[in-house]
Amino acid sequence: MTQEIKIPNDRIGALVGKGGETKRNLEKFLNVTLEVDSQTGLVTLTNEENSLAEIESMEVIKAIGRGFSPERAKKLMEDEEMILDIIDVTDVADTPGKLARIRGRIIGKEGKAREQIENMTGTRISVYGKTVAIIGLPDQTADAHTAISMLINGSEHNTVFNFLDRKRKEAKMDIMTYYY
Repeated sequence: MTQEIKIPNDRIGALVGKGGETKRNLEKFLNVTLEVDSQTGLVTLTNEENSLAEIESMEVIKAIGRGFSPERAKKLMEDEEMILDIIDVTDVADTPGKLARIRGRIIGKEGKAREQIENMTGTRISVYGKTVAIIGLPDQTADAHTAISMLINGSEHNTVFNFLDRKRKEAKMDIMTYYY
């Protein structure tokens, strides 16, 4: 059985790596065979013994295609609870100018807004093309998704960070209640 996924042509280099080294490392790590068509961006994954490995590996390849480094994308396989969430901003960003403004709001000056959301939620975020991708545990990813949606819809950064701070405090209270 094989799985296929298309990634942007400008992400093929990140997938293959210098001299094919990254591709070979991914094949070993994911326990699949990868065939990459550098003209179309079509990636074919094959694992004759374990079709589940193919399906799980698809998320890693999809994450690389959405701008994550292979090292960050591998986090999806290191913890079975990790998920990939992709937000498409084309509904809101219907012009190049709006897209640039939204991307700028999410990234922030020198990447500070994205970094703060990552730190407050324990997730990893990639802003690439017309999407924002998040890797994390389900609750963390949901909080990051909400925060990013708030920014997309025009909320002030302080409002978003206050929301995340409140969510973090609620999570701590839930843990304390659970253990005591």
